[in-house]
Amino acid sequence: MMNLHSLQNVPGARHRRKRVGRGESSGHGKTSTRGTKGQHSRAGSGYRPAFEGGQMPLIRRLPKRGFNHPMKIILRPVNVEALNAFDDGAEVTPASLRAGGFVRGRADGVKILGGGDLARKLTVRAHAFSAAARAKIEAAGGRCETVA
Repeated sequence: MMNLHSLQNVPGARHRRKRVGRGESSGHGKTSTRGTKGQHSRAGSGYRPAFEGGQMPLIRRLPKRGFNHPMKIILRPVNVEALNAFDDGAEVTPASLRAGGFVRGRADGVKILGGGDLARKLTVRAHAFSAAARAKIEAAGGRCETVA
């Protein structure tokens, strides 16, 4: 049985720390393993992670396109045909659409589109409706309610 107090490292797993700058006879004195002259021999030397030696950095060489609007409102589309999955007389909300797997990912709202046919009388609550979707839902005897 192995206990915490009986654990040991494999031979060669632990190394002594290299002590530099401790006199010539140590073998790591004078320049302290840094070599002679040059950028890395100086105190405080170093460069940022993306530095490419003065070459034009990759991020500046690549073309820039497009713009991501931080306040963009994302409306996920759901076709009228998908609403046939709900029972007759049911109330369809954005939450019930998400629970049914019709809306996935990040969304600020749901827009009902007019693809397909609707065979059920439903009360549909959504953030937006296309004109065709509104006409099909009302033609089937249902109601469209816009959620703020």
